Amino acid sequence: MVGYEEFVKKVYKLTGIDLSLYKEKQMKRRLESLIANKKFKSYDEYYNALLTDKVLYDEFLDYITINVTEFFRNPNQWEILEKDLLPTIVKKGFRVWSAACSTGEEPYSVAMLLTKFIDLKDVTIIATDIDTRALEKAKKGIYSVDAVSKIPYPEYVKKFLKKIDEKYYQISEEIRRAVRFEKHDLLKDEYPKNIDLLICRNVLIYFNDIAKDKVYRKFYESLNEDGIFFVGSTEQIILPYRYNFEPVRTFFYKKISFQK
Repeated sequence: MVGYEEFVKKVYKLTGIDLSLYKEKQMKRRLESLIANKKFKSYDEYYNALLTDKVLYDEFLDYITINVTEFFRNPNQWEILEKDLLPTIVKKGFRVWSAACSTGEEPYSVAMLLTKFIDLKDVTIIATDIDTRALEKAKKGIYSVDAVSKIPYPEYVKKFLKKIDEKYYQISEEIRRAVRFEKHDLLKDEYPKNIDLLICRNVLIYFNDIAKDKVYRKFYESLNEDGIFFVGSTEQIILPYRYNFEPVRTFFYKKISFQK
């Protein structure tokens, strides 16, 4: 009988996603709830079904990659970014990385915000996620009326979103063109370099300590000198100085520069 550990090994071979680097109790609880909800009796039975049922397989990927996001999530934090941080770090050739971007609301939020400071032609926004289906949705830039209603800036909705029917809006071509979406696994792929603003929010809470340590150190290497790392509202870094980050505001960290 296949147990949790063996299931994790099989999932890694099948999908390339290493669930052993996620918090075990949390992930095990989520998986067992999913398996029960789908009316399977064991990890073994569920895994065998994944091999033959594409719909079930896609649902499984969506579930384990945890696609939860929204435009300008925690608006007060975006106000800090706008008023206190961006004015001093924005420059021509500005590079942004939205890591684990899910369905694109986050990188599109930062693109809209950056129009207040700089021509988007002078900005590179890289948006990455492990979930290819989420990335395909992000590239289209089509969102429900409910999702758009949460944008706290009416002027952005008016300027950068077009209502295409009673249920959906689409992000303007100007904003979509500014964002480059790519598949990326934080736990095994090479990281982008020369980043000025790195946004990774509400993702690392699911990783175990070994994985988080690895990711923080690689984020440090990705950032330019004095680059800013923007984390989620439940993700303050414990002892940030051991990763050579210093807090500049709550939920914002700066890469420490070492002068030669």
